[in-house]
Amino acid sequence: MNRPKTDARRHHDPAVRGFASDNYAGAHPEVLAAVALANGGHQVAYGEDDYTANLQRIIRSHFGATAEAFPVFNGTGANVVALQAVTDRWGAVICAESAHINVDEGGAPERMGGLKLLTVPTPDGKLTPELIDRQAYGWDDEHRAMPQVVSITQSTELGTLYTPDEIRDICDHAHAHGMKVHLDGSRIANAAASLDVPMRTFTNAVGVDILSLGGTKNGALYGEAVVVLNQDAVRQMKHLRKLSMQLASKMRFVSVQLEALLAKDLWLRNARHANGMAQRLAEGVRSVHGVEIIHPVQANAVFARLPHDVSERLQKRHRFYFWDEAAGDVRWMCSFDTTEDDVDGFLAALKEEMAQH
Repeated sequence: MNRPKTDARRHHDPAVRGFASDNYAGAHPEVLAAVALANGGHQVAYGEDDYTANLQRIIRSHFGATAEAFPVFNGTGANVVALQAVTDRWGAVICAESAHINVDEGGAPERMGGLKLLTVPTPDGKLTPELIDRQAYGWDDEHRAMPQVVSITQSTELGTLYTPDEIRDICDHAHAHGMKVHLDGSRIANAAASLDVPMRTFTNAVGVDILSLGGTKNGALYGEAVVVLNQDAVRQMKHLRKLSMQLASKMRFVSVQLEALLAKDLWLRNARHANGMAQRLAEGVRSVHGVEIIHPVQANAVFARLPHDVSERLQKRHRFYFWDEAAGDVRWMCSFDTTEDDVDGFLAALKEEMAQH
């Protein structure tokens, strides 16, 4: 019998890494090994497998005895499902204007989740009780979407961090108004690594009701999870996940990745390394005349302002994105696989381009 030949070829140079996004990075070898280990044989589909069951034990070790994880495909799905679980059809979500759910999810919360986003401008990506109050009103006004949830991001879209006390103040304030709190934790590992505290310290311990737990940006192949911390705050998570097209049939391959990251300290090692590379990059940038770091470097992101023409030339050598092109602001992201040589090579290229300016 003639069998078709497999033409498996690499279409990129694996030695090339940029600073565009931690989503650009591949999967950590330990995660890939875990996926291979979970392969072979049959496991019950749709989350009734042994890997998803063990993931629940691991999640409880991080977030407390009442925590429950619902693995999903991606971060947008995690956020939309989580927010739907804590709102009514007439509900609205208060968030920072720069929040990922507002600027980078293609309108999915509005179009797929049916949610009104009530945004607040923030200088550093962080909400405060005072900023929340700009939108926290009109619960009895049928002409206005009802504020039911406050959504915060940790670490924020601007690379800044909330302290546990700041999140506690937000939770206390939101709960006093009858609202719930959602935490977008696509980079929650980077936040915990930078703060040097367990994830529970700034989530369930301070009053967060539900969170989106990131995996992809921290070394997973794909996959995130909605983690319910307050069981009384949510309704019908299982049905919402299915309705939102986020129920994986072969869920073991999502769960085993999160298991590989969270069972021991891989999640923390990856995050600490990415954060450390961002600090190395920031230290080097500060010595380059004409380049300004515009936000505190607290996780794995460096935001800088430099001449537009320099950025355009530099982008041809190293991939990264403009954050605010009109202002000349750019974002440089570090990942678990960013090396010191990557950082030093980028800094050398930056200095060369600035010297030509």
